[in-house]
Amino acid sequence: MHLDKARALPIIKAALKEDIGRGDITTAPLIQGTASAGGVIVAREDCVVCGMTVAEWVMAVIDSGVRFKPNCADGASIGAGKELAFLEGRAGSILRAERTMLNFLSFLSGISTKTRAYADRVKPYGVKILDTRKTLPLLRYLEKYAVAIGGGANHRFGLYDQVLIKDNHIHLRRAQAASTHNPSLKSMVEEARAGNRRGTVIEIEVSTLEEFSDALAGRPDIIMLDNMRPEGIRACVEIRKLSKTKPLLEASGGMTLDRIEEYAKAGPDMISIGELTNSVKAIDISLDFT
Repeated sequence: MHLDKARALPIIKAALKEDIGRGDITTAPLIQGTASAGGVIVAREDCVVCGMTVAEWVMAVIDSGVRFKPNCADGASIGAGKELAFLEGRAGSILRAERTMLNFLSFLSGISTKTRAYADRVKPYGVKILDTRKTLPLLRYLEKYAVAIGGGANHRFGLYDQVLIKDNHIHLRRAQAASTHNPSLKSMVEEARAGNRRGTVIEIEVSTLEEFSDALAGRPDIIMLDNMRPEGIRACVEIRKLSKTKPLLEASGGMTLDRIEEYAKAGPDMISIGELTNSVKAIDISLDFT
């Protein structure tokens, strides 16, 4: 995934406005406007770095005259104590940008580090790690970028780019139908396909083998196996082998790093993990003036 500056800049500017507001009332009276300084951004723990370009853009928004020299690129696996970047220029500008730069670096590196851990576990089985829509409001674009940097793959970005028929859709669709007619999952897949542009990816969620067989008959592009045990996933893989319809299979629900291999061995094509973005442990990263 390529980081689009036009999409990232509004997020950066909003973050800076949130932090600086009407002005830095600590730096202004203490640090001369012309005073210059040098500093280094340092990782205090092992991580997969993400957010270097974002940090550089943050600094440029505050003061394009400050030199920002990265020592590594996004995706690099680095050890504790590694200097990520060197900065040199107006001290006041660096101070105003400091916390926003570090927040982005710490947060995004936390996502990429966790994603890499999952991706490495399932790599021998040819399974992709997917993200979800369980993201912080307004930060989804950057969070999904961090997942990609960590070796994961991006699922749909929103409600607009892929159909995903979930349990609530199924419940409500059946509730609104006449009592004499209980729509099948097959028919819901067909309705979704007919109601969207040709080529739109259609995915449906199932939780039992009976539901899987029903959905399979509708020829969806992807079937999500929600909260299925590994043995249930294996059974779905075997059913697909015997079927003329070959949708991709996505395992989802309650995945942990300790158990991810057990699910990968069952044979799904993808495993989606909300934990990648909805419960992130930020990496300890700081800026030290030299």
